[in-house]
Amino acid sequence: MILDAHGHLGPWPDFLIPDPSAGGMVALMDRLGIDAIGISHLLAVGPSAEEGNRLAFDAAERHPGRFGVWQVYNPHQRNRLVEKGVWGVKIHPDVHHCALDDRRYDPVWELGLPVLAHGQTDSPWSDPERFVTVARRHPGVPLLLGHAGLWPYGFARAAELVRDHPSLYLEICGSKMTGRWIGRLVEAVGADRVVYGSDACFLDLRVGFGRVALAPLEDADRALVQGGNLARILGGDLARTLGAARSAPLEGPLP
Repeated sequence: MILDAHGHLGPWPDFLIPDPSAGGMVALMDRLGIDAIGISHLLAVGPSAEEGNRLAFDAAERHPGRFGVWQVYNPHQRNRLVEKGVWGVKIHPDVHHCALDDRRYDPVWELGLPVLAHGQTDSPWSDPERFVTVARRHPGVPLLLGHAGLWPYGFARAAELVRDHPSLYLEICGSKMTGRWIGRLVEAVGADRVVYGSDACFLDLRVGFGRVALAPLEDADRALVQGGNLARILGGDLARTLGAARSAPLEGPLP
């Protein structure tokens, strides 16, 4: 299977997104041969985690088998999370202005599900060093370092930091990523620790997929990056969540 770990639906105020729809994304997935993509709704990343999560679940229901949901947790809104019917949890420390290792994210780690987090080298909120701090506290939680640190000058450092922490993975989406860098990251940390993502519809799905499809990798390594690693991380949840009926999120703040 080809599994895209990092996708979005919906508009974002700072950037033009030509087609933010679920239908448009599925059409592109069909053209490229992508089986499924993990989505979080940009409304959930931004002003309303609860409503945005509802929209993501609805999209997954309308397109069974094509979307897995990364439910967004906002530490300021303290929205409820569900344990079933999802791929895991999405957090964005830079949008939330809450450092990844801040204790306000503890409800996320305590859930024990895989987590996809925005990672940005030199950010006060999401520098890769903070991922190491979380991995030491919660070694049983699979944690995807989104964008592998985002900036090319930080890719090698991100790889060095995660190498000795088996719960950490480099997720490779981003406009600054290249096929050559994907090859270098695989060489640095091993093919079993690098996960394909595109950041669609925020970024063009075709470009994100093309980078990994044409990266200088052995076929077996490419298969791991393109889907094998994420399938292993998700385990049985992959089969259960693809096309699964939505589990209604609980309402109200956490106690």
